Amino acid sequence: MTGTSGQATAALDHPRSLIRPFCLYFAQRVVSAAKVCDTADESPSVKRLRLLVADKGFSFKAGQWCFSLLPQCALGSEVAVRVGGEFFFDPQPADASRNLVLIAGGVGINPLLSILRHSADLHRERADKGSGYEMGTVTLFYSAKNTSELLFKKNILDLVNEFPEKMACSLHVTKQTAQISAELKPYITEGRITEKELSDHISKETLFYICGPPPMTDFFSKELEDRHVPPEHICFEKWW
Repeated sequence: MTGTSGQATAALDHPRSLIRPFCLYFAQRVVSAAKVCDTADESPSVKRLRLLVADKGFSFKAGQWCFSLLPQCALGSEVAVRVGGEFFFDPQPADASRNLVLIAGGVGINPLLSILRHSADLHRERADKGSGYEMGTVTLFYSAKNTSELLFKKNILDLVNEFPEKMACSLHVTKQTAQISAELKPYITEGRITEKELSDHISKETLFYICGPPPMTDFFSKELEDRHVPPEHICFEKWW
């Protein structure tokens, strides 16, 4: 889920829930009432919702889960929203500069887009004020079945084009059959994300955030550990 206090946007691959019930027990919870104020099809299989949160002070850290049971997705539906978890990027102004590598599979792009947007905000703040956290580079690796299932494509490319020397993305498709558009083609790789791509970004200044199906997160977490990336530099969430 992505957003700021007041409004939030999420993409759902299931019409009744934003996230697995498991999180209700293990995430640090903040609860607020919200209303569905907009719906749209983000892809043929995923619906995007915009929620208007009643509490003006409601907020969450970039990357944290935001979830709620949704008995229906109609405009005006009222829901109770919970946020929390330990998967987030929230650097303080005096913290050491870090590079980020974001690894997403399918709807696992949700929390990583939140981190990507927050990183862009930090770049803007530094450029406008000359102070604040000094953000390093951000590289997104995002895999889906085909380009239709790559969620938030425009949002991602807009950020990459706004910060071409600070942000990059590699969009992977594993079962593409249709022709790839000219706009997307420079960013598309056919096939899965490879270990070699990630190893090129390993450094002591780099943090890795992984979100996707459990086999994917397990594979890349182990691969990074095998390449001597410190465990505290690897953060992951499993979406299922």
